[in-house]
Amino acid sequence: MDIPSILQAIFRWFHVIAGITWIGHLYFFNFVNLPFQGGLAKELKPQVNPPLVLRALYFFRWGAMWTFLFGLALFYMVYVQGGAMRNAEGGMSHRGMWILFGMLLGTIMWFNVWFVIWPRQQKILGAMLGGPAAPPEAAPQAALASKINTYLSGPMLWGMIAGSHVNLFDMNIVNLSVAIILGLGFAHGLYARSRKVPTTL
Repeated sequence: MDIPSILQAIFRWFHVIAGITWIGHLYFFNFVNLPFQGGLAKELKPQVNPPLVLRALYFFRWGAMWTFLFGLALFYMVYVQGGAMRNAEGGMSHRGMWILFGMLLGTIMWFNVWFVIWPRQQKILGAMLGGPAAPPEAAPQAALASKINTYLSGPMLWGMIAGSHVNLFDMNIVNLSVAIILGLGFAHGLYARSRKVPTTL
């Protein structure tokens, strides 16, 4: 029985499931909840937001954590222990360069979730539940970090799949530029569309 291959398959499955949970909630917050909050009466927010947002933030932050941890485990198994970081000549492989690009963006996003967005949302929601008032900069900082993560998600996902799933894209300035432009354009288009989605039948 090939235990390392079985573990790799299990870790990859959990990495993908956790990533779907994380990025799905990221998109929910930015493309669904953000426009919704803009039209929600101020007096209703203390009733609506804590039970809704706290549930969503739970899956959001733990999806990020498990994606990050299983991703590190896979990186070690496939790229460090498995040798995928190197090409036949002993240099860094294109697959390795793409995964490092994706990991860099994913790590920035994970950091934003746990050390920028979540601490500030705790203060904002705590104030709605009767705690001390949140600092005025808390909401803009959390919103900015969330928007940064949304824009980074497209290029990050390209980096994750380009090397190990496509195998057609060398890591060079042209392909890297395409990944960044497509990723940023994807997020920008969804932001624009989210403001125009009809809310009536």
